[in-house]
Amino acid sequence: MSLVDRALTALARQLGEPTGFAGRIVGRLLNRTNRSIVVAAVAATECGPAAHVADIGFGGVGLEALLECDGTVVHGVEMSETMLAEARHRFSSDIARGRLHLQSGRMESLPLADSALDAIISTNTIYFVSDLATALRELARVLAPGGRLVLGVGDPDQMSTMPFTRTGFRLRPIDQLVSALRDAGFDPIDDRRVGDKPGAFHLLVCDRPV
Repeated sequence: MSLVDRALTALARQLGEPTGFAGRIVGRLLNRTNRSIVVAAVAATECGPAAHVADIGFGGVGLEALLECDGTVVHGVEMSETMLAEARHRFSSDIARGRLHLQSGRMESLPLADSALDAIISTNTIYFVSDLATALRELARVLAPGGRLVLGVGDPDQMSTMPFTRTGFRLRPIDQLVSALRDAGFDPIDDRRVGDKPGAFHLLVCDRPV
């Protein structure tokens, strides 16, 4: 493996699970570059006061935006211990007040009770999930009837042009994701674009039927 390939593989690994000092740097860069996308995902939940909302695979921006919604109780689930430690430090007062609950876990096996949530956001995470059907069923399981999932996904054609996605990424076509979401029990599913340029980011806004 060439030096360039090793560097791209290491970057892809950090994007999937930020670890250590390099992971903290990557996490902060992702927060900066993805802010507008994550804020749009939070807005798409349309959650009101007293809602229980989760960011699955969080970086920090999503937790911050969800905590700005009056009265919401926010849950963060993350497999990266580095990101969990960063969030525990940054949001220590919200944790102490009971407004934020952080847990270690993966999308395929969420540490949350059935129907525990009113809404979920998860952006730029699904590329790193191997068992898509299991992950989507878990998201549906922890949502209350009438709850909403906002799944943020980069346009696969656009992302395929980025060198670091050649390893460690699963770039699934949007229609394949929509079909898998329907199989998991979500309906309707609205594909909203963040921006009007070719290759604009996708927000798949999905409701769990009552």
